[in-house]
Amino acid sequence: MNAQTRLWLILAALNGLVAVAAGAFGAHGVADLKAKDWLRTGAEYQLVHALAVFACFVVWKAGASAAGVAAWLFLVGAALFSGSLYLMALTTQRWMVLATPLGGLFLLVGWATLAWAIFTGARSSPSL
Repeated sequence: MNAQTRLWLILAALNGLVAVAAGAFGAHGVADLKAKDWLRTGAEYQLVHALAVFACFVVWKAGASAAGVAAWLFLVGAALFSGSLYLMALTTQRWMVLATPLGGLFLLVGWATLAWAIFTGARSSPSL
């Protein structure tokens, strides 16, 4: 496994870990309802996109090199989107709300890139 692939997969796994921790903390460690909602939303999006990075690896191994770009878009998008929600839930900083839609844009572009990668580059039989 090359270094870039190892990095993707480690970051995807760590995203899953942070998502579960944030969701659990939101469910059990926070009293404020708005903070609970931000943590739940951030955790849901981060967990889904952690799995999307793993899907990118499968598509990339099948021959669609653009799936690597999609993986990075998902990682950056989840960091911006979920991270901004976590910071707003856990601090009094509200300026981070500006990062939330930017993160969402990265996630949307990631999905479009993954679809494009599959449409244009995947071989019929993956070589895992």
